[in-house]
Amino acid sequence: MDMKKILYLTDLYYEAKGRRYYEEDLYITGRLKEHFDIAICHPKNSEAFEEAVDLVVFRNTGAVSGFKDIYASFVQRVQKNNLKTFNDFTGKADMRGKQYLIDLTLAGYPVIPTIDAIENLGRLPETDAYVIKPKDGADSIGLEFLTGSELRKRNLDVGKYLIQPAIDFQYEVSFYFINEKPEYAMYAPDKSQRWKLEPYEASREDLAFAEKFIRWNDIKNGIQRVDACRTRDGELLLVELEDLNPYLSILELDEATRNAFIGDMTDALRKMTV
Repeated sequence: MDMKKILYLTDLYYEAKGRRYYEEDLYITGRLKEHFDIAICHPKNSEAFEEAVDLVVFRNTGAVSGFKDIYASFVQRVQKNNLKTFNDFTGKADMRGKQYLIDLTLAGYPVIPTIDAIENLGRLPETDAYVIKPKDGADSIGLEFLTGSELRKRNLDVGKYLIQPAIDFQYEVSFYFINEKPEYAMYAPDKSQRWKLEPYEASREDLAFAEKFIRWNDIKNGIQRVDACRTRDGELLLVELEDLNPYLSILELDEATRNAFIGDMTDALRKMTV
């Protein structure tokens, strides 16, 4: 039987602090090539190959804000041509920007309270400092810490920036899922080094927290990462729901966990190419 063809989209040259995108994707494709015929390219070159493969896998492309038009055209082709993709492009979180943080705040989910207009500051808890960042940003691009007086002096365009209280948290923790199955969790004991991660033993309550957002997003096929922070009171609050191209820190996993993840990813891709 001929192996199914996969177009694996990534940017092997993307530079991100504390993360080795190219090493992660070369490892994953090296494992997947035992089961599929795989071609690797950047999204800007993918159109010529999309109709020739059985599945398009969207992975470590870096922040899509760096190639907005190319990304928008790709998503349009996915919808117009009914391309099979992993992840599904039906998500409501990062693949559509950061509006979901405001939506989840208004809906009462356990998320860092978020607004996008200074006149709505009354919706946020009182704080000595605020965080602002572009609504369409990623990788902390454009992030600033401001006092209340500094924030009020800024002429921020309504709807273009996220405004949040600066949370004094214990640590950040990430939960990784394939489809709706929890795979593993990692955390940063030293909050000043976000990407120096160690394995985290998630409790039943931790997983219930993360699964709440996975159910809300309702992606059937794909990898998602639920990023949260543990407050001084012990509560988990959502920082980000990465449903587009989550970095997996897969090379920092122990061999058994890594093998289990690759096995589940292989099974998920195989089901989509039947």
